[in-house]
Amino acid sequence: MTTAILSPRALNRATLARQLLLERSDLSAVSAIERLAGLQAQAPDASYVGLWSRLRDFQTDGLAKPLAAREVVRSTLMRGTVHLVTAEDGLALWPTIKPVVERGFRGHYSREIAGLDLGEVADAGRALLAEGPRTRVELRAALAARWPGIDPATLGYALGGLLPLAHVTPRGLWGQTGPAAYSLLEDWVGARITDGIPLDDLVVRYLAAFGPATVRDAQVWSGLTRLKEVFERLRPRLRTFTDGVGKELFDLPDAPRPDAETPAPPRFLPEYDNVLLSHADRVRVIPDGRRVPLPPGNGGRRGTLLVDGEFLAVWAIKGATLTIESREPLRDQDSIAEEGGTVAGIRGAGAEPRRTFRYRRITVRPFAVTKGGVRAKQGREEPEGSGP
Repeated sequence: MTTAILSPRALNRATLARQLLLERSDLSAVSAIERLAGLQAQAPDASYVGLWSRLRDFQTDGLAKPLAAREVVRSTLMRGTVHLVTAEDGLALWPTIKPVVERGFRGHYSREIAGLDLGEVADAGRALLAEGPRTRVELRAALAARWPGIDPATLGYALGGLLPLAHVTPRGLWGQTGPAAYSLLEDWVGARITDGIPLDDLVVRYLAAFGPATVRDAQVWSGLTRLKEVFERLRPRLRTFTDGVGKELFDLPDAPRPDAETPAPPRFLPEYDNVLLSHADRVRVIPDGRRVPLPPGNGGRRGTLLVDGEFLAVWAIKGATLTIESREPLRDQDSIAEEGGTVAGIRGAGAEPRRTFRYRRITVRPFAVTKGGVRAKQGREEPEGSGP
């Protein structure tokens, strides 16, 4: 039996459809976050732009209210990075993803923690947080007093690598600010952590949001290893394809796979959008292999631009000006300008941001390209860190 081949463009359209980027959805913010298996959320405001580009008539309260009500939470999960997930998913994902988070911390701070009893650090942090949310500064100071010979920042990051934490509000609420502060996840959402999501279910969730995909793609998205046996166990329930170079792709039988020539409208993505970071082979959205910019900051003012489904430019809002930087002239600039006006509207105030923001101009200019690539200030994938 011949196995169907899916071109990068076909993979692009399938992924965009799953990510609600081909056509805006009528889902609520909470339902969309669940459907997408979480949103990257290192930069607190980035998720608002991500939802704005995916949901029809999205208003900032659509996310701010469930965040304040603790229906959704920011927590360190897939790849050891901060994600916005439903409270239910956060509780279920932590036991399954914990090895990824802990491995990342231990690997990054192996020298600093040599000889340190991490169990004692975790117990001390749990006792501190049982009294209520604590800021990053408060946690580091308290831990440093007990372990004066250890870098306070290392001790703080240990808590994020060992304990299930929630990033608490008001940080993350649109139009509000506050210091980075943390709570035990269970205390914040008022429910107990479950036994963990089974790996079979996790892979199915991934394929529904990002497929068709290879085993390695799923491992890159989650940070987990040795998922091949999970895919083999699921094989009778899945469809298989190959890409242009012969790699085996898995997918859910009834998942959307639009025609490769389906039009893809321009979409303004925020910093750290998962559609750019959740595959080992990113050619489906980044055909030229360019680096995904990861700027520091609170988010919502800079990001990447998809044109015909591909990452071809970056954008930034400063004052009343939306600037787009591209290596080459962009196709369909009228549609880009129209879409840019709507995404820029989220920076406005009031209940109807589409109507309250008026940009003066859109400037399209070349990237500053050096021998090593695009010249731009780069942040880490997780500017807020995996913990306090």
